[in-house]
Amino acid sequence: MIEAAQKVSASHLKRNAYLYVRQSTPQQVLENAESTARQYALRQRAAALGWPAEQIVVIDSDLGQSGAFAADRDGFQKLVAEVSLGRAGLVMGLEVSRLARNCAEWHRLLELCAYSDTLILDEDGIYNPSQFNDRLLLGLKGTMSEAELHILHARMQGGLLNKARRGELAIPLPIGFLYDAASRVILDPDQQVQQSIRWLFDNFRRLGSAIAVIREFHRQGLRFPRRRCAGPTPLLWGELAYGHAISILHNPRYAGAYVYGRCRYRRKPDGGTVSTHLPQDQWQVLLRDAHPGYISWDQYLENLQRLRENEQPRGVDHQAPAREGPALLQGIALCGRCGDPMTVRYKIYREQLIPYYQCERRTQQRGEPPCQVVHGVNVDVAISKLLLEAVTPLALEVALSVQREIQSRVEEADRLRRAQVERARYEVRLAQRRYMQVDPDNRLVAGTLEADWNTKLRALADAEQE
Repeated sequence: MIEAAQKVSASHLKRNAYLYVRQSTPQQVLENAESTARQYALRQRAAALGWPAEQIVVIDSDLGQSGAFAADRDGFQKLVAEVSLGRAGLVMGLEVSRLARNCAEWHRLLELCAYSDTLILDEDGIYNPSQFNDRLLLGLKGTMSEAELHILHARMQGGLLNKARRGELAIPLPIGFLYDAASRVILDPDQQVQQSIRWLFDNFRRLGSAIAVIREFHRQGLRFPRRRCAGPTPLLWGELAYGHAISILHNPRYAGAYVYGRCRYRRKPDGGTVSTHLPQDQWQVLLRDAHPGYISWDQYLENLQRLRENEQPRGVDHQAPAREGPALLQGIALCGRCGDPMTVRYKIYREQLIPYYQCERRTQQRGEPPCQVVHGVNVDVAISKLLLEAVTPLALEVALSVQREIQSRVEEADRLRRAQVERARYEVRLAQRRYMQVDPDNRLVAGTLEADWNTKLRALADAEQE
């Protein structure tokens, strides 16, 4: 204490003493109250060194915040600002890890304390960062604090990865799956949820694009389930969005696969994170047939291939979907000279749209003339003859098959609509029972339940009308 008193001068006592209090998580704040009490007790150390109570400022706004980065810690930023402005004579923390677990931010604080002649106090003693020995010791403590964080993180990640390799790590499930009482993954027992998801995959296999599937859902007036957050939370039914459909088609869990480590996360300078989706061969864990699914693994891979083909052309092997226009071979024609995909260009001649098949790869990449340009009318006539010769003997069989498929789709859509109506009726009956059971004198509750009942009745009317 004598050595500590020798480091404290009158100039230090004229300025404030700042006590920084922090716990890493809200759970630690609730369960590890003793650590918080020990941090607040450092005020007595400042008082013993000569600081009056009114000059001891406690900064505890970062309770429940991690010390890995300063971007989200308003209290730490305030402390750094006070030191920079020369208002701090002493900075207190129970240990270095309370102030910062990042060497860059810790050494920046040391630099500012050295320039402004600010002392640092922890549970072990008091230090003057402007003195070499004290600064060396503080630097070592900061390095050990950051290393401790990395060791704890690596240990935790190792345990999670080991559990994931056995398929036992509980991961939030997408819509259509739930955990049973034994923590096993099962299909959602709600049959309407299962039918909606299967309808999505069946229509994608038939139509070939996510946009077409969404249009089919909208045309049929069908709703799709979702949840606000993972877990057994209440279902919300609404229109199928494009991002939701793409997420489902890309998710291997619908093929019954357990997957861990599909993304790599990288820290940004501001403390945020950026995620990058990894190719399948770089996933940390992939266990096929780990639980029931809605499609097979082969169908999942086919869906991914179809989605890649639906993107804009990026390579020689890309097969683009057919777009608007009368050309028969758009999206599938290949150049007979170089093998690159050919694009379709149209010209108007005597008020008619004339297609041309043009190889533009060399033009786009090297600025050279097109490899070749082929008049599309003659090609389409020849292709039409070949198609007619091939399909005429099978026309009747194909027509019957198409009729059966259309009838099957109509019946499936009707089943989904009936399920929506039945769910709406159940929710009306549930809202009615809640309203009838409430005390009539409690008008606040009764009014809310009555409004909910009316909302359910309107939803039922809309479902029956559709």
